[in-house]
Amino acid sequence: MTSTPLIDGILKYINENNVPLSMPGHKCGRGYKITNEGLLFLNNLIKFDITEVDGVDNLHSPEDIIKESLELLSKFYESKKSYFLVNGSTSGNLAMIFSSFQEGDKVIVERNCHRSIYNGIIMRKLKPIYIKNNISDIYDAPLSIDIDNLYKTIEQNQDAKGVILTYPNYYGICYDLKSIVNKAKLHGMKVIVDSAHGAHFKANNRLPKDALELGCDMVVESSHKTIPSLTQTAFLHVNEGVDLNVVDFYVSAFLSTSPSYILMASMEYGRFFLQEYGENFYNELLNLCDKYAKEINKLSIFHIISEKDLDKGLTLDKTRFIINVDKGYSGHKLLNYLRENGVQCELSDCRNVVAIFSPFNTEEDFKKLYNELKNCDVTILKEKNIKALECHIPNTKLYPYEVLHKKQVLKNYKKCQNKICKEAVVPYPPGIPLVMPGEIIDEKSLDILQYYIDNKVTILGLENNNIVIIEE
Repeated sequence: MTSTPLIDGILKYINENNVPLSMPGHKCGRGYKITNEGLLFLNNLIKFDITEVDGVDNLHSPEDIIKESLELLSKFYESKKSYFLVNGSTSGNLAMIFSSFQEGDKVIVERNCHRSIYNGIIMRKLKPIYIKNNISDIYDAPLSIDIDNLYKTIEQNQDAKGVILTYPNYYGICYDLKSIVNKAKLHGMKVIVDSAHGAHFKANNRLPKDALELGCDMVVESSHKTIPSLTQTAFLHVNEGVDLNVVDFYVSAFLSTSPSYILMASMEYGRFFLQEYGENFYNELLNLCDKYAKEINKLSIFHIISEKDLDKGLTLDKTRFIINVDKGYSGHKLLNYLRENGVQCELSDCRNVVAIFSPFNTEEDFKKLYNELKNCDVTILKEKNIKALECHIPNTKLYPYEVLHKKQVLKNYKKCQNKICKEAVVPYPPGIPLVMPGEIIDEKSLDILQYYIDNKVTILGLENNNIVIIEE
């Protein structure tokens, strides 16, 4: 056994020299090598690891250079106030929830939200009402929330205090968020949004609209996912009408008391790059995406999903390829094939692979992806037992926070029908919870779970075929 397994393992992966079509957005450091400002940061990277000494300000009480940097961030995103998050989007999602809602509040929540949203709901002791996600019958992908179900849920739960949404989703799909905000506001509901994958939207008007611009009360964006900012960095933006004193408290409470200046500087560079170079660089990137989407669509079993393939009212982040394969072929096998041939994509589901591009992907990267698809022996991607994705929401017996301190027991999933779930069961991908804490594990849930097990999909909340349930 090596004495430095983590370092050795990372170096081994780096030496594979895979084409980076996954996060983070700086694409193996390329984003810092493309400008003089980025090179200055990169060349002094380790020297940026300092503490709160005189002259460099304090993130928890900014009065000087950090304050100035945050004001530039706020001005660019047109917020009432913006924050650097050194603990990632998770800390921002928790701060949004605690700033917006009180214990016992009812909230309407997209089923496809990040786990940090669900953790915040438990910690704040909220009462969630879940919204279904639409699954495309044609492409077998969760392409949007069910808007009709959302509007119906709002009408049936007018005592709810807010709506918690994800925009865009992991596939880059955006819906008519402005109309949803207007609908929620009619009933006095707040709208907070996990926009982890949308930090780059302000760079170019060929991209979807930024969530804050569409009237949401608070928005979190993972800067590291799509722009040149280091992993674990994110922004929180606050709109008019939000109590900043409350937000200040919770942001500080959920952040490290030793915030990294390396991370803060990388966030500043990410904003700077979008502001100074974003429009031109994203024009070039979008042109490449359009060009190679057309070429890939000429290949036998592959199709890049476009806005023409989506329901009316949906838009798409074109810097993200959803590579769909014909029925009878596996997206999971395609992801593995590409990785084995030097192309690292972000995720797969039963019939799709998602590739994330940024301005630091070269045309050679696109050519490599295209050639590997063109040269693929598609027979290796065949899959007999592909089951269409479903968004099934079981009945709720207890609210998630009521489950937390209940006694638990591990039980084989086959013996869990009609039991109350203690820990969320989440196949990943697609990341839509199959059963949430407090929900009853029903026959349909177990049937869907069996499919994911048979297809060796990673399932959070399933360990050695056991599920954590409430002890009777």
